[in-house]
Amino acid sequence: MDGDSIVDSQEELDDEDADEEDEESDFDDLVEDDIDPNFGHNLNEPLAPESDYNPIVREYPEIDPVYDSDSSTEENENTVGNIPMHWYDDYPHIGYDIDGKKIMRPATGDELDKFLSTMDDPDSWLSAHNYKDGQDVKLSAEELEIIRRLEGNRIPDADYNPYEDQVEFFSSKTEIMPLSAAPEPKRRFIPSKHEAKRIMKIVRAIREGRIVPRKSGYVPPKPKYYNLWNDADDKPREEHVMHITAPKMKLPTHDESYNPPAEYLPTEEEIKEWNEMDKEDRPKNYLPQKYNALRNVPGYGQFIQERFERCLDLYLAPRVRKNRLNIDPESLIPKLPSPRDLQPFPTRLAIEFLGHEGRVRSISVDPTGLWMASGSDDKTVRIWEISTGRCMATYHLDELVTSVVWGPNKEVAVLAVACGYKVGLILPEKLFSPELTLHSEEYLKAGFANVATGEPNPKAQWKQPTPAEFEKGIRVWVHLQKPVKQVTWHRKGDYFSTVAPDANNSAVLIHQLTKHQTQQPFKKTKGAVQRVMFHPTKPMFFVATQRYVRQYNLQRQELVKTMQTGVKWISSLDVHPAGDNLIIGSYDKRLCWFDLDLSSKPYKTLRYHQQAIRSVAYHKRYPLFASCADDGNVQIFHGMVYNDLLQNPLIVPVKILKNVHQRVDALGALCVEWHPTQPWLISSGADHTIKLFS
Repeated sequence: MDGDSIVDSQEELDDEDADEEDEESDFDDLVEDDIDPNFGHNLNEPLAPESDYNPIVREYPEIDPVYDSDSSTEENENTVGNIPMHWYDDYPHIGYDIDGKKIMRPATGDELDKFLSTMDDPDSWLSAHNYKDGQDVKLSAEELEIIRRLEGNRIPDADYNPYEDQVEFFSSKTEIMPLSAAPEPKRRFIPSKHEAKRIMKIVRAIREGRIVPRKSGYVPPKPKYYNLWNDADDKPREEHVMHITAPKMKLPTHDESYNPPAEYLPTEEEIKEWNEMDKEDRPKNYLPQKYNALRNVPGYGQFIQERFERCLDLYLAPRVRKNRLNIDPESLIPKLPSPRDLQPFPTRLAIEFLGHEGRVRSISVDPTGLWMASGSDDKTVRIWEISTGRCMATYHLDELVTSVVWGPNKEVAVLAVACGYKVGLILPEKLFSPELTLHSEEYLKAGFANVATGEPNPKAQWKQPTPAEFEKGIRVWVHLQKPVKQVTWHRKGDYFSTVAPDANNSAVLIHQLTKHQTQQPFKKTKGAVQRVMFHPTKPMFFVATQRYVRQYNLQRQELVKTMQTGVKWISSLDVHPAGDNLIIGSYDKRLCWFDLDLSSKPYKTLRYHQQAIRSVAYHKRYPLFASCADDGNVQIFHGMVYNDLLQNPLIVPVKILKNVHQRVDALGALCVEWHPTQPWLISSGADHTIKLFS
């Protein structure tokens, strides 16, 4: 086997040598034919004959003197040069010639001469005036063609091609191998050592019998065919986890029967209306028909269309597995205790207080629970005996009464009344014992001896009443710069705060009764202040603007929390006696309960009123709170607050007192107040009445 391969390689080398000899002979013939016979001849020897020598003759194009050539026959008559001609507009000459002589301006005709020359010369439109020479020059055909191409927004040179083929200076085709003209290396012409090693490896394997060459006459085996389903399992396999069975088709109804009842057959008007409808708007794609026998029923024309739409629904419409929860709807409703188990709370009208001739905007019950004060738009303040409904005293003032509040200190009988730009402190002498009256008198007068003097621009002025006002029971007047809307007391009875929304930064003022001093707690108020309240147990102060309720620490003089109410306009505010919860009412018919320890957002939002809420109030002893609105109704709720911080407050609506007050000028119930010791509710309204419910 090795001998055969050596003989073959020797024959190949002989063939290559023969081919190289043929190529060299061809090259010699080519050189002998193309070489110049006189190339490299000896100078002493004669040249080859002329018949054998054909020198190369270079031919140049013949010069054609045209308009744009350098012809000496054409002389420029005007030799002034390339200068601005407007230099000589005011002179009779247009420049100087080469000898320094003036070149006079050529004669020019008027417009009539120009017109006549234009009419006489048919080629006048082919000429142009040369301002440097002062003569008309006839344009050539090439110049006219340039002008014509410029007017057509084309390239002046007709022979110029702007879209010539791209010349690739660098090839854009990526080559697999680099282009190189280097000579072939020597290793290309000697046997490869690596190939020799591989060949020797195969030779050793053949000698050792590890590689057996195929014998002559070898026939490859035919492929074996077998049944693909021999090993198939007849048991149904489990469905995939994401497999969803196709929904079943709807079962036919009575109107699809071949003999439907008469009430299912359409009338002529219904058939006409069905035919006029679009296919997409038709409730059904068929009309019920009646046949005498089943054999008379023809083929269904919509069969293929329905099967096609069914196939579209099966493979185009996504399938979703909906897990239906079998939940009892009653279990979703929170289980609230029965109102009967939450008694006592007011349910019926007990007493009606009559006497005011205007809207009763504010009511207040004294700490003992015996007396009630009311302020009205008739400029009067009345004091009532709660148990009998009898009016015990009436105070006539100069302005509308917006707020009346009893002092929380039982040892001092004082009533704060806000009317117009001032706040009056009234001492009802006839209602209390002489000892309590004397002590209250001294308490109110003690502040005049401690009034600070020399304060620039005081926010409030403390003044004594006139003798006539003193006889009525008024002991102190506090004059402010803007109308007062609300008055509220501190739990100890020495401080009270006023709200004047129009006073801007001085809208909230805190007054000290014993020293007759006024403080402005805020240099700048954020928003229009609507209501303020003191914390019942801590040195905290709540300020309600139109949309927010802010809690301030008066001792540290810092903002503690801002409650986001989510309402449009806050109308009223009250703090729970424990101090951890508060409620607000709004003009957009919402009542919000805030848990101060839970979040700055409402814990509950109640929407039971049909009109704007005017007042909200907590009971000081019982777990009750109420709200009144312009719809004339009063809502009573059970609000239990637990000592366990992990348990949320329980809010249960227990009673709706409907049409408590009649609506007058779109106003209904204006104020609600709880009795301090009994589960009694007192409300006042725009119908000039005050009602007590027990």
